[in-house]
Amino acid sequence: MMKLRTRFTFALFAAILAPSSRPSPAQAVPQAVPQGSFGFIDFNAEAKLEQKFLAVPDAKLAGEELKTLTIEPHLAATPEDHRTAEYVASKFRAAGLDTQIVPYRVLLNQPKVVRVEAWDEAGHPLMSGPTREHVGSEGKGGDPQQDDPRIVMPFNSSSGSGDVTGQVVYANYCRLEDFDSLASQHIDLHGKIVLCRYGTNFRGVKVYLAEQRGAVGVLIYSDPQDDGYYKGDAYPKGPWRPDTSVQRGSVQYLFRYPGDPETPGVASTPDLPDSARLKNFTGQNVNGSDGNQPRIISIPLSYHDAEPILRALKGPGVPQGWQGALAFRYHLGPAGVKVHLVSQQDYQRRLIWDVIGKIEGAADPDSPVIVGNHRDAWVYGAVDPSSGTAAMLEAVHGIGALLHQGWRPRRTIIFCSWDAEEEGLIGSTEWVEQQGRTLDRAVAYFNVDVAVSGPNFSASAVPSLKEFIRNIARSVPSPVNGSVFLQWHLRPADEEEHHQSNAPPIENEDVHVGDLGSGSDFTPFLQHAGVPATDISSEGPYGVYHSAFDDMAWYRQNADPDFVYLQEMARVLGLEAMRMADADALPYDYVAYAREITAYIAAAKRKAADYGLDARSNPGPKTDPNTSLASLDFGPAESAASHLAAAAQRVHALQAAPYGNLVLLNLALRQAETALLSPAGLPGRPWYRHTIYAPGALTGYAAVVIPGVNEAIDSRNSALAAQQLTELAEALDRAARALSAAH
Repeated sequence: MMKLRTRFTFALFAAILAPSSRPSPAQAVPQAVPQGSFGFIDFNAEAKLEQKFLAVPDAKLAGEELKTLTIEPHLAATPEDHRTAEYVASKFRAAGLDTQIVPYRVLLNQPKVVRVEAWDEAGHPLMSGPTREHVGSEGKGGDPQQDDPRIVMPFNSSSGSGDVTGQVVYANYCRLEDFDSLASQHIDLHGKIVLCRYGTNFRGVKVYLAEQRGAVGVLIYSDPQDDGYYKGDAYPKGPWRPDTSVQRGSVQYLFRYPGDPETPGVASTPDLPDSARLKNFTGQNVNGSDGNQPRIISIPLSYHDAEPILRALKGPGVPQGWQGALAFRYHLGPAGVKVHLVSQQDYQRRLIWDVIGKIEGAADPDSPVIVGNHRDAWVYGAVDPSSGTAAMLEAVHGIGALLHQGWRPRRTIIFCSWDAEEEGLIGSTEWVEQQGRTLDRAVAYFNVDVAVSGPNFSASAVPSLKEFIRNIARSVPSPVNGSVFLQWHLRPADEEEHHQSNAPPIENEDVHVGDLGSGSDFTPFLQHAGVPATDISSEGPYGVYHSAFDDMAWYRQNADPDFVYLQEMARVLGLEAMRMADADALPYDYVAYAREITAYIAAAKRKAADYGLDARSNPGPKTDPNTSLASLDFGPAESAASHLAAAAQRVHALQAAPYGNLVLLNLALRQAETALLSPAGLPGRPWYRHTIYAPGALTGYAAVVIPGVNEAIDSRNSALAAQQLTELAEALDRAARALSAAH
């Protein structure tokens, strides 16, 4: 019934905004009263203010900003990157923001020599590369920006340096199960060079697993099955990856910690003394903990360069599911091919530049709303990240118009343009580490990264903000018809989501809001500092990720020719900031949070039972004499989740009618998220402190829910699982007590 009622409501909303009665899509502003009054004493004034804001972000201006941002390659720590920082700072200042450029000195590599050579078993040359990225014939059908000499050669940030030669083994996606499959076939990887394709897990995890199995180098290529012609027409005819296109990227061991490799947990300010930095940044057991840099070489390849290597490989045919889309049978090796890799990486401490623009809050200046997008790109970065930067600049434009009219937000709003995200979330991580405990009162972090690659709105968030982002989407017009929410709601439920997780499905959702794993700048805010976060994007076929072809020509042809989705994303992002900054009571939904946590615990309990770990809901632990595994007592965690749910129900009523002690209420609401942090951090990776969400240790991107518990169960470590269940129960009890303090 609820879903049917929702469909009727938004069909009516669509009729109100039908083309015959509304302005052009680029300028449309919803005429219905926006949803989302939860947390407000009187939403009428806010609704009027939001209507004024929605009228300001401009599609044409967003396109001009995108063109400026993508006029030249701007790899982190380069002069071109600094020029983009100055440009963003000028836009912030023009809107009335108190703006500064904040530098950090961080360890980054840039390539001096990258070379891949391959021979067949008779010694005949197969390829020498990497091949220059190029499409079309000279002057005909090519990309207008592809020949810029400043385009950085294909390389991986955080790669080791060296000169190695070895036989090749094909390892599918370089997942743990792929390496286990090779081991089961007695294929030894020691001294070998692993060739694997992009997809399913973070490239740094691929390199880590290969390194653990004894490989001396890793080649990662883009198979056309995953983002090339198998999906559709390749660029320049269509949006998918052409044969010479290369996906650059970081292979930092992000699952251990992001940021400057030398300063985990410490801000790498320009004046930080050497004594405060890790010395052996590429090694293990640095200052008593593992570093986040590989030792071995890794190089990204196009499928143009990978094809002759794969074609010449001998050995067993690949298992079911390992075959890609190149037109021959794949084999595992190691017979058939020998490869020589050269990687000379110039590692230096280099300056990067965050841009921070601040609007002081009128009533609660010490509880900021933070909005962020990274600015650096592997090459031009029209989609990733400049579409996000242009959207943020138009959100700032809209909020700046209100500032010039005399408005001030209740809470401080901080807009942030991060640097060196591509190398390992570095700019945002260093800023978060520099802020320290001052972020305990930050009420939200709203992220945008790959803002627009097509028309399909998508979002991920902590559960307390999932209904918040749905309500924002209800209030913003779609360039197509009705609201952003309506178009989101009408999309098929089985469409692929940008962020995956191992969370059980939530029943009766109007639209699915994903969980936050990693891969963008929300990571340090949520998973290290405990700031509630969201991440938004507008998605479509995007085959040129991290390549030289992610430029203005591709964007205008395939993503958003009239820049109306940039305008849409600016409106969503700006409205998130305004509504959170102005709410009387923070509009978190802890009822939904407790419900999802309860489902996570139930799913983990079922998994433990499936693995034979004798999961219980009564006092323990006990010992199963048949397995010698400690049985897992889920009772305290289940009880703590129940306490949290009860406290959430009580505080929800106070938020819905916020007339009491708002200072006490908001403090309690904010402290509940911080209470979910573990003082000790996650096992083996203490930088990650959130007990409910983390990037998977063997996925890197996708979220693992209640990670300490689930990853211990996955590794069949019942003692660790029991200890992590205790940590989880304590965190949930802390959160329940924090909410109860509002009464």
